[in-house]
Amino acid sequence: MALRNFYNEIKGLKVKELPNHVKPMLSINYVKSAIQRGLDNYHAKYIQTSSVDPLFHVCYGGMIFSYLVALPEERRHLEHQQHAKEHGH
Repeated sequence: MALRNFYNEIKGLKVKELPNHVKPMLSINYVKSAIQRGLDNYHAKYIQTSSVDPLFHVCYGGMIFSYLVALPEERRHLEHQQHAKEHGH
């Protein structure tokens, strides 16, 4: 949704106007306020309504994080296994 909103904002701009439109969005204060708005929206949508979705978000996020942490080790293991097959071990 945010990307679609950003696209709709810049769709009517000329190329010369684009840097002046995007530059304020790259400031630290703008990023902080955008994160705060996102957290406020999340709180209003899920926490205030006593939804169980935040529990699912934590579970899925933990699974994805653990997969990403283990991925380099798995890739090394698979590369070693492929190397062993190529050299007849």
